[in-house]
Amino acid sequence: MLPLTNAVLTATAVALTCMAAPRAHDSAATAADDANGPAEGAPTTTTMSQNATQTAVIHDPVLDMDAYKVVYPAKWHYQGTMVQGSPCSPVPSSVFRLTSPDGLTQVERMPSLDWFWSNSPTPTKTPDGCLPLKSALSAREFLKYLSAILKVEYVGEQPIDPAILAANAKQFADFNAKSERNMGPGAFIQTNDLAAAIVRYKNGTFLMEGIIQANVLCNQSSLAILGAGKKLVTTTCNAGVRYTHGPAAKFKDVLAIATDTKIGASTIAAWMNAWGVARTALLQRQGDQILAAQRQTIHQQNAMLRNQMQQSNQQLAAQHDQFEQGQAMRQQQHEDFLSTMQRGTDMSMRQAAQVANSNHTIAADWVDYSLDQQTVRDPTSGQVSKVSSASSYTWIDASGKTSFQTNDPNADPNGTQPGTWTRQQTVHGDGTP
Repeated sequence: MLPLTNAVLTATAVALTCMAAPRAHDSAATAADDANGPAEGAPTTTTMSQNATQTAVIHDPVLDMDAYKVVYPAKWHYQGTMVQGSPCSPVPSSVFRLTSPDGLTQVERMPSLDWFWSNSPTPTKTPDGCLPLKSALSAREFLKYLSAILKVEYVGEQPIDPAILAANAKQFADFNAKSERNMGPGAFIQTNDLAAAIVRYKNGTFLMEGIIQANVLCNQSSLAILGAGKKLVTTTCNAGVRYTHGPAAKFKDVLAIATDTKIGASTIAAWMNAWGVARTALLQRQGDQILAAQRQTIHQQNAMLRNQMQQSNQQLAAQHDQFEQGQAMRQQQHEDFLSTMQRGTDMSMRQAAQVANSNHTIAADWVDYSLDQQTVRDPTSGQVSKVSSASSYTWIDASGKTSFQTNDPNADPNGTQPGTWTRQQTVHGDGTP
C-alpha cells in the first residue's frame, strides 16, 4: 500500500468537496437531478414564463437540511427521495418521479451509475456499488446501452439546444480554470458530456414515445505520491439520467416537458457547502488516525484502524439504511448494465427493439426501489396503485382510496374493517405482471 500523507489527504478532501460544484439545475440537457421518503414541505405554486409550476424540496436526514429543490408542472404528482453516494462517487443524489394528472406522462430521474479507474501500480478491486468500467463512456454511447437495458426501441438522437451546450462548456471551463489556479495544473479536472435520444415502446395498446437524457460527469484528480516521483491519477465518472415518456400522440407535449429548463432538480447551495465541509472533516479525521496508526506496531496499528472504523461507522450510522438500500438498487442496475455491455451495443439495441412492445419495466422498477415503493394492481378493476414496499400484502377498499398493508398472508380486513376489501396483486413499476 502506498503511504498516505497529509498533503494527499487534504487534496483528496478538496477534490471531493469540489466534485459536484458545477452540478446545478437539471435541465433538458444536463439531467443532473440528484432523495429517502417523500419531499419535505408543502408544494407551492408559482408562474414562470406563463407556465404554472410548483416546487418541492428534498430533505437530507443526515445533515437535517433541505438538499434539493424540485420544480415540476402544476397539478402534476411528485414523489422524491435521496440516495446516498456510492463508494466511488460519494455525493448523495436525488431520485424522483413526476406524473401528469392523467397518469400517462411521466418524468423519472433514475438512480445514477458510477465507476472509477486509476494508474495505481497496486491492483484495485472494484468497490461494491460501482461499475467495473476502466475508461470514460460518452453520453451518446451510454444512452444506446441504456435503451437496451430499459428494453425500449432506440429511434435516434435528439438534438440539444446549442445554447445549453455552450453554457455547459463555459461552466466547466470556468470551473477547471479556477481549480488550476487553486490547486495547480492538472490537479483536478472535470469533464461533462451531454446527450439525448428518442425511444419508443408500447404500453398495452398505447404507442409510447420518450426522451432519455444523460449527463456523464467525470472528475480526474492527480496527486503527488511521496517518494514515488510521479502522480497518482484517478478518474471517477457519474452518469445521471432523466427519462420523460408518454403517449406518442402527445409527443410534442413530452418533448416540451423534457426540454423545459425550469423542470427538474437543483442543488441548494447551503446544503452543498455543508456537505463538503462535513466530508472534508471526516476525511481529515480518518487520515490523521491512519497516519498515527502507521507509527505504531502492527498490533497497535490494527487496533487503531478498528477504532477508526468504529468511529466512522458511528458517524455514518444515520446514512446506513439509505446506503444499504442504494447499494441493493445499484447492484441490480449494474447487473442489467453489464449483461447488456457483454452482448454489445448493436445486438442489445436490436433485441430491445424486438421486445419493446411487450416488456418495459426496468426504469419504473429502479425508481420504485429508490422511493421505497411497490406497484400493486386490483385484479377486479385493473386499477394500479403505488404503495409502501415495507409490507408484502396490500388490500384496498371499494373506494380505491383506502389501503391496508400487512406481512401476514392470512390477514383479511373484510369483516373486521368497514367496507369491502380486495387483495392486490404485486406487479412491475409500470403495471405489467
